[in-house]
Amino acid sequence: MSSDLVLVAKFGAPHGVRGEVRVKSFTQDPAAIANYSPLASRDGRLFTVQSLRPAGEVMVARIAELKTRDDAEAVTNLQLFVPRERIPAADEAEDEFLHADLIGLKVETTSGELIGTVTAVYDFGAGDMLDVARRARKSVMIPFTKAVVPTVDIKGGRVVVDPPEGLLEDTQRGPEDRD
Repeated sequence: MSSDLVLVAKFGAPHGVRGEVRVKSFTQDPAAIANYSPLASRDGRLFTVQSLRPAGEVMVARIAELKTRDDAEAVTNLQLFVPRERIPAADEAEDEFLHADLIGLKVETTSGELIGTVTAVYDFGAGDMLDVARRARKSVMIPFTKAVVPTVDIKGGRVVVDPPEGLLEDTQRGPEDRD
């Protein structure tokens, strides 16, 4: 699969009996995924959004290629991508970044200490979190806020963090530490 593709959504469970499907949108405006239609899966299938409506935390979509509930069930959890050139450029003045651009960046502290590499960006409901893999240590989740991540240098391949005290410490005891 081309690295020029950006993950924009993921199919969820079927909705009803006529082939509609729940869609988790990863775009800033969840309804914007309709503007990117057709959406592509990793295996090259294309999915054309015919209609889209909000339904709580997700959108419900009618997809041209999904005619029945069985069709919708067959694509549950399928990730959907669009070519990068179809995504409008993020406005750096507003500190907007594509998750795809953050993944793979080196993470260092304000004093220059290398922490690790961004492996994923998650939003569990309280704002974006950077999942940072560290060498020979447990990965750490870093809040993606201006206070904790004051510098994002996409061209330089790094983010600079000013972590709150204790954030980078391995505090969980492993099985070997138990009494």
